[in-house]
Amino acid sequence: MKIKLYFQEAFDELVHKVTWPTWKELQSSALVVMVASLIISLVIFVMDLSFRNIMEFIYGLFY
Repeated sequence: MKIKLYFQEAFDELVHKVTWPTWKELQSSALVVMVASLIISLVIFVMDLSFRNIMEFIYGLFY
């Protein structure tokens, strides 16, 4: 019987106590995540490219 009560309470919480975002809010949040992901990936790309060039320069000094 406890499991039945658990599911009833979980359903009640999901339906009546949770504030679900609107479609517009979801679109806005998705856009923010996409832009942030793009910026982070560009920063990592620049860091990787810079590190590679620095290491090629350092190795070039010894060969």
